[in-house]
Amino acid sequence: MHPLPQLIEDRARRLADRPFLRVIGGAERSYGEIEHRSRKLANGLKALEIGHGDRVLVMLGTSVEFVEAWFAINRLGAVLVPVNTGFVGDYLANIINDADARVIIAGRRYQPALAAVLPELPGLRALVDVDDGAAPATFDSTAMERIAFAELMAGPERGLDVAVAPRDIGAIIYTSGTTGRSKGVLMPHGQLYMNPRIYIDQLGLGQSDVLYSALPLFHANALLLGVFGALLLESRVALSPHFSASRWLQDIRETGATATNLLGVMVDFILKQPEGDADHDNPLRIATAVPTAPDLGPVFEKRFGVQLIELYGSTELNCPIYHPRGEPRRARSCGRPVSEWYECRLVDPETDEEVAPGQPGELVVRPRRPWMIMADYHNRPEDTVAAWRNLWFHTGDVMRQDEDGYFYFLDRAKDAIRRRGENISSFEVEEVLRRHEAVLEAAVVGIASPFNPHEQEVKAHVALRPGAVAAPEDIARHCAARMPDFARPRFIEIMDALPKTPTQKVRKQELRERGVTPATWVSPDADGRRRAG
Repeated sequence: MHPLPQLIEDRARRLADRPFLRVIGGAERSYGEIEHRSRKLANGLKALEIGHGDRVLVMLGTSVEFVEAWFAINRLGAVLVPVNTGFVGDYLANIINDADARVIIAGRRYQPALAAVLPELPGLRALVDVDDGAAPATFDSTAMERIAFAELMAGPERGLDVAVAPRDIGAIIYTSGTTGRSKGVLMPHGQLYMNPRIYIDQLGLGQSDVLYSALPLFHANALLLGVFGALLLESRVALSPHFSASRWLQDIRETGATATNLLGVMVDFILKQPEGDADHDNPLRIATAVPTAPDLGPVFEKRFGVQLIELYGSTELNCPIYHPRGEPRRARSCGRPVSEWYECRLVDPETDEEVAPGQPGELVVRPRRPWMIMADYHNRPEDTVAAWRNLWFHTGDVMRQDEDGYFYFLDRAKDAIRRRGENISSFEVEEVLRRHEAVLEAAVVGIASPFNPHEQEVKAHVALRPGAVAAPEDIARHCAARMPDFARPRFIEIMDALPKTPTQKVRKQELRERGVTPATWVSPDADGRRRAG
């Protein structure tokens, strides 16, 4: 395992002029340039007293500045904390406070959301301002120092004498909470390295491959499998700031991409584009797609001349299960465990006893090497212990295993929702709903989208206070102002009372089965067409 700082310095020394990073519609960097600029930025951050173990928040869109900031932070032995650029209100304040970081590097288009919660951020001391073309936001200058990114980049040329080991924490990536707020996953440098290392092995990638991603850098997929993957391969990576189904094939051709990663819904959107006679004429040869709908996967492969690979992963574990690329497709299977690196079992979630073959059970995983999965949940010792009970990491996901060792995802045992590739905590959405003055109780569940059978949507069930009056549109506007767009309920139903168990717990399964009823308000943008093209 080679920590990121060592790899950056090695590649710059041997491959200084080789192209490394391209942002479509933006800038490009060679290996030498990315090393030089991240070293200058690291010295600038050092002047702000950022050092080994300190956490630095990064709230940027897909850009060369994001990668330069990441590399600079890690080269100081400091910890990258990416912030979902859709976060506003409580979502944003909770993560900034939990990370306990003094410095945030943020693009101007995201700074209004930061300014709105600044009074709730007692620990934040400095904003590194990145000019992304938006107008500068107004801040209380007495609460937070503002420094231009370009000013830090104009720092000295000194070398960085910082030792970073595989066990040192390189990043905290926040993943959806299931019964509480989002949890910060402490990711050692060994884990950051192993995620792309296993990906490269499983997909059979080499130095001549060009990686492409249209996923955001604040998630591990583009960050590690894309950028870090290219760094390991000594190859090139192309990033698109936004996914566009109508531009996807053009991007693949223009960048010469041979490998990419897709979400299942992206496959659906791409296939809905007008078919061309030459769609298969492109350089792409392999891609991961999670989850791949059984009826869409073969169609996509034939149309674009590419092999789709299923896998299973999480922020905590990386990807312990891949479908072998040389084996025939098995509908709905995410593959077999990568046994060189992981042990995987299915157990009864009540007893932790292994279930019989073919029976559903909770997936539990443990690594065969140190430092290759998460170290802890940040500031959440009880959650860490619960997840690691009996010395296995409990994923909360229910699967079954066939006689050939292939795993099949069945359901989420955890009360989380997944929409458009984002994990959504029902707890966090409910917390926002309950702050509406008319709302007495709220219960949020994931339901099958009536517009796309392969997607989940967020549905809120609300009971109002006695005598209170509120329309679903009012509640929707309340949510839109206080949570990221992807988490906003597109389906809202006002009920006289929520269904309860004898112990007064909400019967969420009953609400899931309820789905969309004649009493359900449906957002005008619920069909997703605004974001599909």
